[in-house]
Amino acid sequence: MTTVSPPQAPGNALPVTTAPGDPRRPLTKRRRHASAGLHAGLAACAFIAVFPILWIFYISLGPDKNDYQHPSRILGNPTFDNYTYVLQHTGFGTWMVNSLIVAFGTMLIGVLIAASAAYAVSRMKFLGRGSLMYTFLLTQMFPVAVLMVPLYKIMGSLGLLDTYGGLIVIYCSTAVPYCAWLLKGYFDTIPVDIDEAGRIDGLSPFGTFWRLILPLARPGLAVAAFYTFLTAWGEVAYASKFMLTEERYTLAVGLQTYISQFNSQWNYLAATSVLIAIPAGAVFYIAQKHLVAGLTAGGTKS
Repeated sequence: MTTVSPPQAPGNALPVTTAPGDPRRPLTKRRRHASAGLHAGLAACAFIAVFPILWIFYISLGPDKNDYQHPSRILGNPTFDNYTYVLQHTGFGTWMVNSLIVAFGTMLIGVLIAASAAYAVSRMKFLGRGSLMYTFLLTQMFPVAVLMVPLYKIMGSLGLLDTYGGLIVIYCSTAVPYCAWLLKGYFDTIPVDIDEAGRIDGLSPFGTFWRLILPLARPGLAVAAFYTFLTAWGEVAYASKFMLTEERYTLAVGLQTYISQFNSQWNYLAATSVLIAIPAGAVFYIAQKHLVAGLTAGGTKS
């Protein structure tokens, strides 16, 4: 172990030696190469992640529907006319409103159900407590193709086809199981002493859950809300089959109107895709500060 020499007068300065682990130690040539390689790898990964988004935006600036086949044409003649056409001459506004209703409805109802179920499993002892969570997990094993026909018949018998409520129920059935598992792990990290303190103060179990536990679980709730929002925002299969009239189309279904057997308007499709990504990006920006804490909490405790 080397030692650092005491300060010397400017005229008699001696070289300062540092320990191997000292952060003041200058980078060796090997460490510089490793750092450069790491940053190059991270830059490549970032480029791979961002490139599809930039490419769609670039294609959306093309004035012709076939410009995606000749990208060099767009560079010399970019235009925002595709966005003007989508906003003024299509049903984009109606699709946006429908998607917002379904997405926020799914987010509010789904998070409330998932949080209630997760809190009950985390804190209460009841018959079937262990099998309930595995039942949630079992529901995630069935693909959309298997569930489409029975869900369509159920929604039809209940009169929920072509309604916002029917689509919200379908999306909640998809999002709630995962969110319940996520929030159960997060509630396990909150000390039980908080519940007992609430009971001493005269709060009911629901009052304890609503007034004490939920405010402490904001990171987990943010992740669950973000997941349920995206589940409803970008889903295509169920919305395509259960929303039967154009007035009820969501954005994901509205995109399909640009593509037909004899005509494919890729420029309008790209412009609409960029517009669709804006609300999802806004929700992510709002929830981002809670995402890491919400995803990692409960990872070492069950």
